[in-house]
Amino acid sequence: MTFVRVCGLGELAEDTPKRVEIDSTPVSVVRTGGEVFAIHDICSHANVSLSEGEVEDCQIECWLHGSAFDLRTGKPSGLPATRPVPVYPVKIEGDDVLVSLSQES
Repeated sequence: MTFVRVCGLGELAEDTPKRVEIDSTPVSVVRTGGEVFAIHDICSHANVSLSEGEVEDCQIECWLHGSAFDLRTGKPSGLPATRPVPVYPVKIEGDDVLVSLSQES
């Protein structure tokens, strides 16, 4: 599994998504509750950036129609989205946040 540095841990504000691209794949990196998560940045319902939404209770909400996705699994918690979005493995090495495009779910 190949990991790529996407940012420094200090660049991630709590509950504030940060959009990055890995090999042209949009990824939203989120620091919340003492953990860091990486989730595909495009909503499965409306094809808009999830990193523009809000984070609460380990979920990221799509700003357009309000679908929320679990940061751990990518599964939607309510309509209108019905399909999950991919989540990606994250490693922290020192101050570096590393993400792999190999999907966990």
